[in-house]
Amino acid sequence: MENNLIQQLNETTAFIQSKYTKQPLIGVILGSGLGNFTSGMQVECEIDYNSLPHFPVSTVAGHKGKLIFGNMNGKPVMVMAGRFHFYEGYTPQQVVYPVRVMKMLGVKTLLLSNAAGGVNTSFKVGDMMIIKDHISFFTVNPLIGRNEEALGTRFPDMSEPYNKELISKAKSVAGDLGYEVKEGVYCGVTGPTFETRSEYKLIKAVGGDAVGMSTVQEVIAAVHAGIKVFAMSIITDIGIREEDNIITHEEVLAAASEAEPKMTALFKALVGVL
Repeated sequence: MENNLIQQLNETTAFIQSKYTKQPLIGVILGSGLGNFTSGMQVECEIDYNSLPHFPVSTVAGHKGKLIFGNMNGKPVMVMAGRFHFYEGYTPQQVVYPVRVMKMLGVKTLLLSNAAGGVNTSFKVGDMMIIKDHISFFTVNPLIGRNEEALGTRFPDMSEPYNKELISKAKSVAGDLGYEVKEGVYCGVTGPTFETRSEYKLIKAVGGDAVGMSTVQEVIAAVHAGIKVFAMSIITDIGIREEDNIITHEEVLAAASEAEPKMTALFKALVGVL
């Protein structure tokens, strides 16, 4: 089965390389409401997910569903506009398949964004949070199963899943742009339900500052593959509050879109200093 996975990855990679011959060094995975990141990019090639062999297809509103290749601030970049989620019915291996394709294409650094619910009571809607660590106990680990040494070691170290040097650069860039950024722990859950009040309290109790339905599995696969990772959340709703807190996906998208220009500017500037 694993050898079949390597064969599939090779076929996907070969198809991409038949359309685009340059090697991307930086991969970017865009979350809900952050699809305009590519507007400032010198786009050289776009490939729809549905044309890629063995590639999943995005089903979530706000996700475009294509790979975009080109240059940003003079750096060769590969952008995944639209990601895959466990709650859509994909296996964890399908969720991380694009990260493994990035590895095969030569990507060295991965930047991820997401929309997340605020658990830290000092956060407010629209805040940007640099992810310094994550809690993955509530999601299925994508490395379960026989390990393929071509992708990474059997027992990858997760003591620094989010690269400290990249975090330092991002803080510096944010300061230059005049942006206030938070820093915290992202707790990954399966979704698609938003959390109950008691679940929010549990996540806060175990050390989570924000909670979301993406990112964690992708980061695990990236670390497994030896790719440096930086990730950031836009806080789109606040989970712990006393009044009735009914959350809709539309509200999440609206909050993410409002904060998008800042996140986009920060990511673009960060690419420039990598």
